[in-house]
Amino acid sequence: MKDIYFSLEKNFEALVALATKVLGNSITFILACCLVLFWWINTLLNSTNLHQNIGDFIFGTTFLSLFIIQKSFNKYSALLHLKVNELISSHETANNSVIDTHKKTEHEIIELSKEYIETDEVTEEIIEELTNKMNEANTDNQI
Repeated sequence: MKDIYFSLEKNFEALVALATKVLGNSITFILACCLVLFWWINTLLNSTNLHQNIGDFIFGTTFLSLFIIQKSFNKYSALLHLKVNELISSHETANNSVIDTHKKTEHEIIELSKEYIETDEVTEEIIEELTNKMNEANTDNQI
């Protein structure tokens, strides 16, 4: 059952990645713009209802905004991934498994984050232990 779930999750994430690329593509925006312009021209010529024309204009503009926002998000996301990957690869002790995490499934990302949580807990324990030792040393020095 678990294998089926992970298989479905991988397929869904691949579909989402494809949809993100398609919606953020310039050619898709041009096609959508042509479609909206055709729709507006037909509506203006065939309808005399001003409220419907205004609603159609707002709806068409909103529809085109989807493609513009997705394009800018794709660019921002790619730049952010590039910068983070550069920082990770330039640091010798960094865990290189976090490079290209945008290609990993949600389950893989959760597993990676668990490793960091465990590391943070160990670090907190070490810091607490060192703090206790320093407090003991300071107490001994004051006597």
